[in-house]
Amino acid sequence: MAGTGPVEAVAFDYGGVLTTPVADSLARWRTTSRIDAQSFTACMRAWIGRKAEPDSPIHELETGRLGMTGFERALAARLLRTDGSRPEPAGMLADMFAGLRADEAMWELADELRARGTKVAILSNSWANTYPDRLHDGRFEPVVISGEVGLRKPDQAIYRLLCTRLGLPPERVAFVDDARPNVEGARRAGLHGIHHRDADTTRDALLSLLESGAAAGPTTSHPNEETRA
Repeated sequence: MAGTGPVEAVAFDYGGVLTTPVADSLARWRTTSRIDAQSFTACMRAWIGRKAEPDSPIHELETGRLGMTGFERALAARLLRTDGSRPEPAGMLADMFAGLRADEAMWELADELRARGTKVAILSNSWANTYPDRLHDGRFEPVVISGEVGLRKPDQAIYRLLCTRLGLPPERVAFVDDARPNVEGARRAGLHGIHHRDADTTRDALLSLLESGAAAGPTTSHPNEETRA
């Protein structure tokens, strides 16, 4: 059983945490590209749902074993447009995430934590994304990108790698993600998991955790987080 102690580091997911919601960008892409919603939902359930096969194209993309072009072709072959035609694969990933914008309140939170003496890091599942230069400006250390290390959330190994690179045991690390399975994976690995919904409540949860000395142990929840059935 993991011990308790002060939290010394906070790791953030990138897309949907340091940016506007990924779902909003995907919704805009589906509208502008006339993607049939039912075909997209069925594909995502098959490839990234809780019962997805471990070698699904998304898992392969996130671990770097499948390149952008191969993934776009596989995705286009599964999707339909609203007129029944297949979408053009080239440029699909860039279009899917084109609507993401920085959530400046979350970047300010990262700076606030650093000013308190707390380490801040990144742990992101990459879909062959291009990350902004400011992610590598020294604010975050380490920056762990799934496709670069061959591991992905919520696999336990990537959380262990994060802690190793931080030089801290998991009970001294908090992890913030907008995807509940990734938060649950962090908790199973002994980290303090916080489910992100918006900057204000995540800030409150993190500051409460830091100021409490992590007395609650590694299963700290987001304020008002509902219990998953």
